[in-house]
Amino acid sequence: MSHTILLLQSTNKLDSRTYSDYESVDECLDGVCKVFEEHLKKRNPTSPSITYDISELFEFIDQISDLSCLVFQKQTGQYKPHNKEWIKQEIFQLLRKQAAGGK
Repeated sequence: MSHTILLLQSTNKLDSRTYSDYESVDECLDGVCKVFEEHLKKRNPTSPSITYDISELFEFIDQISDLSCLVFQKQTGQYKPHNKEWIKQEIFQLLRKQAAGGK
């Protein structure tokens, strides 16, 4: 469990910057998925359920103006930054693990 900070800037406007912190990388990755799910709910307010595939999630991530994670490294006592590509790789691994039945 490594404390993780998610930095998100949804548009080019500086006032769209937000951050969230999580107790683990997996919780942070789930948070990214939830941001996308909220986006889908806003676009489809009358739909009773929301479904999507990973390519749609990755396209959404690519369209975000800026997205990165800072993951705490116990050995150094510092936060290590990670970019969108790393986030997408980690989400892919997390979803694959969840699909296989492991959480």
